Amino acid sequence: MGRLTTHVLDIALGCPAAGVDVTLYRVDKGRQLLKQDATNADGRLDAPILDVEEFRAGVYELVFQAGAYFRASDLELPNPPFVDEVVIRFGIADVDSHYHVPLLVSPWSYSTYRGS
Repeated sequence: MGRLTTHVLDIALGCPAAGVDVTLYRVDKGRQLLKQDATNADGRLDAPILDVEEFRAGVYELVFQAGAYFRASDLELPNPPFVDEVVIRFGIADVDSHYHVPLLVSPWSYSTYRGS
């Protein structure tokens, strides 16, 4: 029962990042747009971005509009911002597993890991 989920944490403010636009592409056979959504008040999507029916092995990109999120806040940012569009490219090998790809982000840095 594989699926792909994500969430975004604002590590500058120490809270979930609400309203971050997230786009998912499959990139191993050309760049194919699969889904677009935005994070809720908890920094999560309301449903898996890839669920059981659509979950396939391959190479994917999650694209997070972090710059737009920070521009909408009260933070003073340079123009252009240091962190803007965050692209995380990753592979799915085991279609029976849950892949969770969180983004921890500030205006000056970001990180990710394979979560649970």
